[in-house]
Amino acid sequence: MTHSYGEQHPALAPTCPRHPDQVTYVSCQRCGQPTCTKCQVQAPVGVRCVDCAREFNKRAPVKRTLGGAKVGGFTGTTQVTMGIIYLCVAVQLLGWVFPSLRQLLIFGPAIGASEPWRMLTSAFLHANLWHLALNMFALWMLGQGLEPILGKARFILLYLLSALGGSTFVLLLASPSSMDWVTGTVGASGAIFGLFGALFVLNKKAKADMRAITILIAVNLAYGFIVAGISWQAHIGGLVTGAIVGYGFIYSAQKKWAWGAWATAAGVAAALAAAVIVKYASVGVTLV
Repeated sequence: MTHSYGEQHPALAPTCPRHPDQVTYVSCQRCGQPTCTKCQVQAPVGVRCVDCAREFNKRAPVKRTLGGAKVGGFTGTTQVTMGIIYLCVAVQLLGWVFPSLRQLLIFGPAIGASEPWRMLTSAFLHANLWHLALNMFALWMLGQGLEPILGKARFILLYLLSALGGSTFVLLLASPSSMDWVTGTVGASGAIFGLFGALFVLNKKAKADMRAITILIAVNLAYGFIVAGISWQAHIGGLVTGAIVGYGFIYSAQKKWAWGAWATAAGVAAALAAAVIVKYASVGVTLV
């Protein structure tokens, strides 16, 4: 006669497929396979194994912000903003130590045809400590709101394209017969005004109160016209470019076009490049 004592032979005990040495009496609520503590993923109802949880995450719709950034993960951080600030500070310090470096980064319409990279590098160099501090504070404030909404890649594209837009407008509004043609410009103001433009569009799309952002942009634009030595051309160029880029990013995100942000960036970059080529051609200068 045999008796049952409620015990199960070890060879018959359920084990985790991923860890055969782990005996477990917990099963996945989706596929029913045993899953050990290392492979258990808590679901809204019950427990899922790693494979089922991964499959569910692939099929689950991705939630995005108004600007196209994925909700979750690194959303909410401002790593790119801080990275740009650190870069600008580093460039400024190096420029003080090696004055010749400053001469390689400054942009001016007269030299832009032969050294076009200056249209971008000038955005990372500043005239003095006060100039640097004001721009970096503005960048930090704007980045807190924009980077989490746009995401890292879009924020980088917005910043760089706005910087190029600022330099492009400096070129377009300069005449070879004026001092503007040989005057160098530096500073992140064009890029920062691009952030202003994108934030304006974002608030408009979100149907937020527009008074604060409108007044802020107006005051900063007026400051560029009133105070001598400030390139208001770069401010306008950055503002217009940033608004266009921001609109493209937000519109494509609303339409769920995965390629929309890249198409927007490519289109704006091509338009800026064409404007630069046409301007130099109109004054008889050939791009190298």
